Amino acid sequence: MTPASDRAGPVTVAALGVAVVAVAVSAPLIAYAAAPGLAIAFWRNAVATAALVPAAAATRGTELRGLAGPARRDALWCVLAGLALAVHFGTWVPSAQLTTVAAAAALVATQPAWQGIIAWGQGRRLGRLTWAGIALAVAGAVAATGADFGVSGRAFAGDLLALAGGVAGAAYTALGERARSSLSTTTYTTVCYGVCALVLLPACLLASAPLAGYPAGAWLAILALVAGPQLLGHSMFNYALRRVPATTVSVLGLLEVPGAALLAWVWLDQTPRPAALPGMALLLTGVVLVLLAARRVRPSVPLV
Repeated sequence: MTPASDRAGPVTVAALGVAVVAVAVSAPLIAYAAAPGLAIAFWRNAVATAALVPAAAATRGTELRGLAGPARRDALWCVLAGLALAVHFGTWVPSAQLTTVAAAAALVATQPAWQGIIAWGQGRRLGRLTWAGIALAVAGAVAATGADFGVSGRAFAGDLLALAGGVAGAAYTALGERARSSLSTTTYTTVCYGVCALVLLPACLLASAPLAGYPAGAWLAILALVAGPQLLGHSMFNYALRRVPATTVSVLGLLEVPGAALLAWVWLDQTPRPAALPGMALLLTGVVLVLLAARRVRPSVPLV
């Protein structure tokens, strides 16, 4: 079987580039929005689902109906991925408002390490080069953003939530890889985002997070999150999962870290430390190592 990374052509590379740029604006927008984190997580998935349903019904009606019949196993992977995505958003989005953008981005960037453990648990032999790349990339992400492990109770809670978001993000990507082996991007994202929104709605109600009454700027930030990080970012990553291994996708997602730190500096006046530059170089080095390893090493088990 040809490795997934070998099937990644120019369109997939372009999709991954768009995804990285789109997700980089996520943490700054969340920190800017004057709305509860859980509510932001709910609305970005609910609006994205509403935007995708007409297109899915028009172009993928047969595939959607099949989820209730012969493709029930695929439907299960979609639902599980949606649950993992709800945990990811339900922890990471609030973290970006409790701690700094830099800390939230760095700690959620531990996702590739958890992704590697999941891949190992699935029986894949990642190889020393992949593990070295993951270690360098995660270490570089933490160093580049100057992650704050909590000088106050609020910041410490945010750090823990961001770390939990990284674990859940790894589970979401791994489950999405299984679902995307046979489902179109449109069908998968519609079901996954819909399940995520359905899970986050009662979470908002239980947490007494208001779902309305925000200033206009908050609504604009939520719409920007839907259009950019959600529909372009996550959806393009989901598209690539049929052609690129989940571990590689997760490490590429680390490029969000320097982008988010730069935007927070320009937009939110969160000045990065000069010492962050070597960390960014380390992060990029790790990304390159993982990509090189993904092209050289054949997966030990199929991706489906």
